[in-house]
Amino acid sequence: MEQRTLIERLARHLATGSPDQWQDRVADAASILAIMKDPDPAMREVGDESQWRAMIDAALRERWTVATSPGGDQAEPGTDEEGEISLPRDGVTDNRADWVHVHDPQEKSS
Repeated sequence: MEQRTLIERLARHLATGSPDQWQDRVADAASILAIMKDPDPAMREVGDESQWRAMIDAALRERWTVATSPGGDQAEPGTDEEGEISLPRDGVTDNRADWVHVHDPQEKSS
């Protein structure tokens, strides 16, 4: 059985009516995961909040690996976890600081 990432499984579930177009639902899946990043009180009682957030961040980073179609086309740029700031595909790496300090390389620091 093929092991799929959480974000891909969510996108495929959201595309149940049109399974061929699951990649169009990756942004929706990322939005759902971003909402889940902050655990509710019941979740906090039974688990480690920082561990949960780290796991959700890892799942969100997978967006960039599943958002590429088999033809090699790249998906449209996404947004940060709150959906407020556009993030280009190359702006998200394994370095957590990149999520906070994404900027245009041409920008000059003040």
